[in-house]
Amino acid sequence: MTIQPGDTIPAMKLMTGTADGPKEVGTETLFGPGTTVLFGVPGAFTPTCSAKHLPGFVQHAAEFRAKGVNHIVCMAVNDPFVMGAWGRDQGVGEHVVMLADGSAEFTRALGVELDLTARGLGVR
Repeated sequence: MTIQPGDTIPAMKLMTGTADGPKEVGTETLFGPGTTVLFGVPGAFTPTCSAKHLPGFVQHAAEFRAKGVNHIVCMAVNDPFVMGAWGRDQGVGEHVVMLADGSAEFTRALGVELDLTARGLGVR
């Protein structure tokens, strides 16, 4: 079942890609009190995600904050090193948390996985 607004986020530990390297974060911290915008992308450094998906959230981060959003989280089935490098390349700074779900465990728990094995990309 796909996660819906207001549903409880599954409790687990994940990794974020930061300017200082990978950092572990619990979903209870990241998605705790307040409002979090979570968006998923098929993969870091993919052409459309780099040109359209992530930049829009960075560009409009102040507007989200003004509406009470505490965190903006970009999730991809990539490792934290790749997510950190992509965040630096895209200039996300402190605007967007770059969440790595390397094994797609969190993605599956949310019910939003996409099997792109036939295209050589595995489960996203």
